[in-house]
Amino acid sequence: MVSQLTNLQAGAKIIKKYTETLSRKPGVYRMLDANQKILYIGKAKNLSNRVKSYTNPNNHSNRIKKMISETKSMEFIITVSEAEALLLEANLIKKNKPKYNIAMRDDKSFAHILINNQHSYPRLMKYRGEKKINGQYYGPFASAGAVNRTIDIIQKAFLLRTCSDSVFENRSRPCLLYQINKCSAPCTGEISKKNYNSLLDDLDLFMKGKASTIKDKIYSAMQQESSKLNYENAARLRDRLETINKIQSQQTINNTSVNDADIFAIMKLDNLVCVQVFFIRAGQNWGNREYFPISNKLDTNEEILDSFLAQFYTTHPCPKDIIISHEIPSKKLLEWALCEKNKKKVYIQIPKIGEKHKLIQKALMNCEQALNRKINQIDNHKELMDGLANKILLNKTPKRIEIYDNSHIQGSHPVGAMVVVGEDGLENKSYRKFNIRSEEISPGDDYGMMKEVLTRRFSKTENKVAYENSPDLIIIDGGLGQLNIVRDILNEFNLNQIQLISISKDKKRKHGMEKIHTPKNGIIILDTNDPIFYFLQRMRDEAHRFAIGSHRIRRNKALKYSKLDDLEGIGVKRKNQLMKYFGSMKSIQDANVDDIMRVPGISEKLAMDIYQSFHES
Repeated sequence: MVSQLTNLQAGAKIIKKYTETLSRKPGVYRMLDANQKILYIGKAKNLSNRVKSYTNPNNHSNRIKKMISETKSMEFIITVSEAEALLLEANLIKKNKPKYNIAMRDDKSFAHILINNQHSYPRLMKYRGEKKINGQYYGPFASAGAVNRTIDIIQKAFLLRTCSDSVFENRSRPCLLYQINKCSAPCTGEISKKNYNSLLDDLDLFMKGKASTIKDKIYSAMQQESSKLNYENAARLRDRLETINKIQSQQTINNTSVNDADIFAIMKLDNLVCVQVFFIRAGQNWGNREYFPISNKLDTNEEILDSFLAQFYTTHPCPKDIIISHEIPSKKLLEWALCEKNKKKVYIQIPKIGEKHKLIQKALMNCEQALNRKINQIDNHKELMDGLANKILLNKTPKRIEIYDNSHIQGSHPVGAMVVVGEDGLENKSYRKFNIRSEEISPGDDYGMMKEVLTRRFSKTENKVAYENSPDLIIIDGGLGQLNIVRDILNEFNLNQIQLISISKDKKRKHGMEKIHTPKNGIIILDTNDPIFYFLQRMRDEAHRFAIGSHRIRRNKALKYSKLDDLEGIGVKRKNQLMKYFGSMKSIQDANVDDIMRVPGISEKLAMDIYQSFHES
């Protein structure tokens, strides 16, 4: 107890020294431990006053006292305003995930629908990432699946093209999508530019919640075609009308008070926290997503939601209305910060009655269901981890498992993959891929690849952070040879405490006849109906899936490389023009100089260089 008190006093003394020269301006402060690892990130309207509050530890909870006792240094960033400090704090927390902060677990960007205006006949497509392409964006959608389903219905209702530009330029007759009434076939002139633009305008009105205008327009056109006895055209318009009605019935939230809003609800159960987010755009429900933020058991729902919202809107689009289930401490400050960041009015509401309150209740119900599913999943996972330790005779239940596999085609573009299973299940953010680089490894040498992967993985374990992230168990997709390679590497790095097994199929490579190889207990064969056997298979198959996917990405990048990349004067823009004109690399290779000169922006000299690059001996 004396030692702990001394650490607390020492931490407070270190903090106090910073306050002697600290600015009274707004800003962000970071508390660091002895290894310069960030413990906590905070914001302040007055840095000096805020940091000074830590110098009297008796006024704080045990959690904050522990944080103060671990603090060995501090860092500061001065900002222009408190709002800027709030957004900077949220950015830094999301990036660093400090031990004593509340942090989002998953910050995957949301998918959007994009009308790509880079072509004279704009393309309908799914898009995820920074909005760099010129066009109209609709979203966010909670999942890629929701976008795909919406695009499928939009194709039926608005007949917009989804093909790539190169396919568009090289069509000589309409494709199957035209035959099944999911495209207007602008590629072959089946629709005029004016009428295609009219379809785009209709879609824009629909996505902005003005479906009644579109329906009246289509109904009027249908009546006209019918009166002219153009029954085939009238039937197409009827199908479009039915599709729009179908979309509305599926997506409307049946109220008039919510147009563009994000709905946030939070609930805590057994120290696990869930935040549900619903996206309402143009009065339509575009799906929901659940989050399980990292928090301390002493954090209140209000504090967690406060921190979550600030982090959420550092990268995600912000609607006019944000409707939340709990009052948050920084409501006014966050509203101001979001108004400044988005250059528009933003309102944070906590409804107590009415339609918005009903939406919150619906979100809370989803929170409860998600928490129950998550708790059951964690309980089942814990049972499997305990059962795994018993069945394969481990000396303790693993908290972190790393599974390794390699992928290549006859030795080309080899990739090693590592997936991680933690106490709560798969930890996707910890996955790693290793592009095999060594020139000493002969093509197809699985032993050599595994050696390089594991050597690179554990070469930095002298670093304390890297050592702390070392696994309790390593699973190798392979037999005794791979097992011995990995065991030698672990011995080389003095990591003998890491337990090790490998999984191999029988001689016929038959799924379900796997053997488990261990360094000390020989071969273990589990019953094919054993849940632990399925658990091992799932982990091994996940590593296999990730390895194959990583290999395909590397291979596709290599295939995109061409001799054009080595030519001076050929950048991305000219390469795209060539591909758009000829349709394929082989067509460019077969073209003569005169054909190449017909491409806009290609001079005679450049055309000659391109021709010679493909035909030099």
